Order: sequence, then C-alpha cells, then structure tokens
Amino acid sequence: MSMKMFKKIGKVCFHLMKRDKRPFTSAIVLAAGKGERMKSDGVSKQLMEIEGKPVVVHTLLAFQKCRHVDEIIVVGAESELALYKELKRTYKINKLKMAVGGGACRASSAQHGFLSVSKECGFVVIHDAARCLTTTEDIDRVIKETYRTGAVIAAKKATDTIKKTDSRGFITETVDRTSLWLAQTPQAFKKSVYEVALAKAGTLDATITDDAMLVSNAGFRVKVVECHHENIKITTPEDLPVASLILEKRRKLAEEKKQKGNAK
Repeated sequence: MSMKMFKKIGKVCFHLMKRDKRPFTSAIVLAAGKGERMKSDGVSKQLMEIEGKPVVVHTLLAFQKCRHVDEIIVVGAESELALYKELKRTYKINKLKMAVGGGACRASSAQHGFLSVSKECGFVVIHDAARCLTTTEDIDRVIKETYRTGAVIAAKKATDTIKKTDSRGFITETVDRTSLWLAQTPQAFKKSVYEVALAKAGTLDATITDDAMLVSNAGFRVKVVECHHENIKITTPEDLPVASLILEKRRKLAEEKKQKGNAK
C-alpha cells in the first residue's frame, strides 16, 4: 500500500470517528422553586427526603448515571447553593459542575443555567428537580432523539376524558384526547436552537411555562417522546409517600433481577 493511500484511509477513519463521536451534552436541573403547595415549614421541596435522600439527589443521580450527559448545572435558591458542594461529595455526583442562582421565573432560571454550560456544549437537556423519579433510560431516550431532531420533550398521553369549560365552570366541549399529551421533563434541545429561542423571546416571564413553549414560540418543531408513567412531579405532601412506594418497588424489582441473574 502506498503512503498516499495510507494517509487517505487514515483521513477517512478520522472523519468516521469524528462523525460517530457523541455531542457534548449539558444537563440543567431546575431546583429554585419555592414549592409553596408543599407546606414544608421553610424546607424547600427539593431538599425534603425520600427514602433517606433529598429529592434533588434522586434527580441528580439519574443524570449522573446517564452516559449521554457530560456535565450537570443546578439552578437553585441563593440560600441553598453552598449545599450542592456537600451533596456532590457525599453522593459522588462528579458530573455536577456548579450550582447557580435562579431567576424571577422558571424560564429565567433555565436561562441562568443555560448561560453557565461549557463552551463545547452542543446540546442541553433541562429538567425539573421535583421530577425525581425520572429514569436514566428515559433521559437517554430523550437525548438520543434530540440528536436526530433538535428539540424533544418527555410527555405522557392524556388518558382521561377532557372537558373544556366557560368562565363559570360549565362544560362547553369534550376535547378529543387522541392527540393530547401531558408535557413533562426532561426537555432537550440543540444548543443553537435554544439560543435562537431565547433571543426571539426577549422578556422572560411566568407565562412561559416550559422550555418547549419557548422553542415552539420561536418557530421550531418540538417532538414528543413517551416516557415512563411514574415520572411524577413532587408538588404536595401527598406525593412523598407515593414516590417512596415507587422507589421501593423499583428496588425490589432490581433485587429480583439480580437474584435471577446469579441463579443462572
């Protein structure tokens, strides 16, 4: 083989490796919410414990285990930022890059996190810390689909009959639910898409209820990926025991699977 041919093959292999290389992906975990419906006597809901760990730790560990996530940025309350260094050390969350303060609304908090991602970031995945039952598998699925389409959210199909009412509460319409989805997080986007969406949005306020709305308003198409039905959001005190039961069930299933594997 000639040297010229050898170099040509080398260049082809290099470009193939480059093409197959996974994009750098940053996770932004939103943990700055006040959680007023939790009625937790001054303790934010993201620091309340489920199965011996703070809510936010369950979330961070799911992203820590995700092979498609390179770094994690937490957006938290100013009074709690110092705690994340301790949580990082205690639970070995080495992907946790930093914790930054939140904004006046959810969209503003997401922007604070976005401005803190690494320069090499190509994709961002944004998640509510209160959805602490998200799984690494679902995070992976959302991110991988985002590599293909540029904008994806986790969601759940609407299964209840949905009614539309007037201002007095009287039903005016039964809505066809076949094409309706309940939006969840994680929500992932190509970095350039999210940058354009922020630029077009101008002022960020509470009317922007999730990142998909921000991106859709900028004219981008956002795809839905159906995720696990257990991806509930911790909002009220009643959600804590439900989450605990789900985690207990998962632990038992994992133990049974391990025992079956050892028996083979």
